[in-house]
Amino acid sequence: MSKSEDFFARVYEVVHQIPHGRVTSYGAIAAYLGSKKSSRIVGYALNAAAGTDVPAHRVVNRNGLLTGKHHFPGSTMMADLLQSEGVSIKDDQVVDFKSLFWDPRINL
Repeated sequence: MSKSEDFFARVYEVVHQIPHGRVTSYGAIAAYLGSKKSSRIVGYALNAAAGTDVPAHRVVNRNGLLTGKHHFPGSTMMADLLQSEGVSIKDDQVVDFKSLFWDPRINL
């Protein structure tokens, strides 16, 4: 397994632990994995997981914006998945982001 494949696998392990109805950020995952400046690589990992059981819809940017929505089928799939879990979305942003934020550094 290459170093990038290993990092991707570690990202998936974290994402699988995000609770239903909660969200985290690319940067929070990168920081938890000891690579604080690798939030973009976390995004690449989640893009590579398209069509799998990885709940990538639960990962948003540091402000709660659904910046990864373009990597889901259809223009509203990411928002639809979050809303099906009880997360309110307005203008492609998580409503009440701070209270729904799940920090792997605290929770894992």
